[in-house]
Amino acid sequence: MPPPELAVGLGLRPNTSAERILSAIREALGDNPIVCLATLDGRAAEPGVRAVAAHLDIPLRAYTAEELSRVPVPNPSTRTNTLLGTPSVAEAAATLAANGPLVIPKRTIDGIVIAAALQRPAPVSR
Repeated sequence: MPPPELAVGLGLRPNTSAERILSAIREALGDNPIVCLATLDGRAAEPGVRAVAAHLDIPLRAYTAEELSRVPVPNPSTRTNTLLGTPSVAEAAATLAANGPLVIPKRTIDGIVIAAALQRPAPVSR
């Protein structure tokens, strides 16, 4: 059975390097297949985030704080809610991007918050 494919949510500060992001992802997820990265829309424009998505050859999905704030998460942050207008970035972004359940709750590595959700195929319309 192949390993699960994961959508990875990222929360990070501006100007975080691609090397730090990639290292944190590998520490958190090992060699699990990653099908996309997801984050707050303002962070999706960051060169480090874009470089990691390009390096992994996966799409980068961006969500507004309003979209993220509507996603129930197990580990909301009042600080994140105060600063960004959403109680979660990494967990909410992973959940939205995957269309599936959160399987790796948020974990902070070197200042980068990482969470992952199990990728489910989008429903087929008939």
